Amino acid sequence: MLARARSVALIGVDAVPVEVEVDVSPGLPAFTVVGLPDQAVSEARERVRAAVRNAGLPFPAARITVNLAPADLRKEGPLYDLPIALGLLAAQELLPAAALAGVVSAGELALDGTLRPIAGAVNLALLAAQEGRPALLPHGNAPEAALIDGVTVYGARTLLDAVRHLSGQAPLAQTPPPEPDPGAPAPLDLADLKGQTAAKRALEIAVAGGHNLLLIGSPGSGKTMLARRAPGLLPPLTRGEALEVTRIHSAAGLLTARGGLVGQAPYRAPHHTVSDAGLIGGGSVPKPGEVSLAHRGVLFLDEFPEFSRKALETLRQPLEDGAVTISRARATVSYPARFQLIGAMNPCPCGHHGDPEKACTCTPTERTRYAARLSGPLLDRIDLIVRVPRLTVDELTRAPDTEGSAQVRERVGRARDTMLARQGTRNSDLAGQNLRHHAPLAPGPDAFIRAAARQLNLTGRGFDRVLRVARTVADLAGSAAIREAHLAEAVTYRPRDLG
Repeated sequence: MLARARSVALIGVDAVPVEVEVDVSPGLPAFTVVGLPDQAVSEARERVRAAVRNAGLPFPAARITVNLAPADLRKEGPLYDLPIALGLLAAQELLPAAALAGVVSAGELALDGTLRPIAGAVNLALLAAQEGRPALLPHGNAPEAALIDGVTVYGARTLLDAVRHLSGQAPLAQTPPPEPDPGAPAPLDLADLKGQTAAKRALEIAVAGGHNLLLIGSPGSGKTMLARRAPGLLPPLTRGEALEVTRIHSAAGLLTARGGLVGQAPYRAPHHTVSDAGLIGGGSVPKPGEVSLAHRGVLFLDEFPEFSRKALETLRQPLEDGAVTISRARATVSYPARFQLIGAMNPCPCGHHGDPEKACTCTPTERTRYAARLSGPLLDRIDLIVRVPRLTVDELTRAPDTEGSAQVRERVGRARDTMLARQGTRNSDLAGQNLRHHAPLAPGPDAFIRAAARQLNLTGRGFDRVLRVARTVADLAGSAAIREAHLAEAVTYRPRDLG
């Protein structure tokens, strides 16, 4: 007999429907899975056989054929264990076929029949909502799937729970959306960092407009402390932005521990030994990389020049386009990657070039070679480059108390509201005619920026980035027009070189 179950496959962060067809027919006992399965899907045969038997359910001594349609779409991961097991039982008429076909199911089976969480539950729930079907998932995935409006989610702890629910013997309760986590750690406060007024100002501008920022300074100057406080200056994500971020983290399997909606802008800080695929995304089984996990948030790259040259150069395209496209022989997947880059580096290999208290031991050639690890095209995509001097103990102890994150976040929020009301997006996203329309210049400021562009030898991209930063400076000042003072401040963040 033939039975059908509904499941999904993940293509990037999008879920596409998969029909799981299970046929049980007379013949020599065999269990075959077709439909372009990967190794994890092929191994479902053994997991399903053991789980069904250990749950006290009959396993047929017959020829079992499982087809995952469409057959030309690669199927990956253990999420098909549950629909295969349910389809097998429905083919033996132990489950109502109509009840099984009416839900979207996915889950990994342990050998004792326990259901383990899977990646991509939020994405599955989105597809179920579009199709108007309920979702049947492992209990550990149910809260995150219940975040999606318009879908009924049932969480089963075991295969037997799922069987009893579908047969009507013991219906599962609908899973409610999870409550916000009251124990979430408070963001770090900018007031913890003494001094560094200029660097704090640059961070405020960068966060307000979504601009990329590079911090250059000696070890111990506070570069990492500054970067770690950037998320605390960002306003909370809107509902739509939070769903975007949550979909990505769900596809990467990072929501199973906490399960709730990602309401705060993400902060990612990979080590400089991260692989190209780990940073950008991809792999034999494509997964979101750090640039996608930082979508709508901050990607902090400490020891910026120590990252591989290839990995850094691959950042150029997502910095411009806000997305990553990964092409493989069988499929092309795209991941959102509209992140804000913050990099930190030493001024030289020893770290003390320009330090008033410690002499630099590097030769000019070594300093030049170190700075050359960052290509011109990559630096051209960074809006603000700021030097962070190392303060002495006396300067730190005498430094007055400064504003905390709450005050700066309030200004950033007002500037963001101004941008959204005027153009519907951040200033860093303005381009082409939109930039000219929303950042017009009077004759005086126009002459000033043209002279500065000639003096600094700015490219067309660099010119636009100065204009975007100036637009953000004006928004923070509450000015509708861009004035020479705003342009002058923006130009100071475009040094001629990194030396």
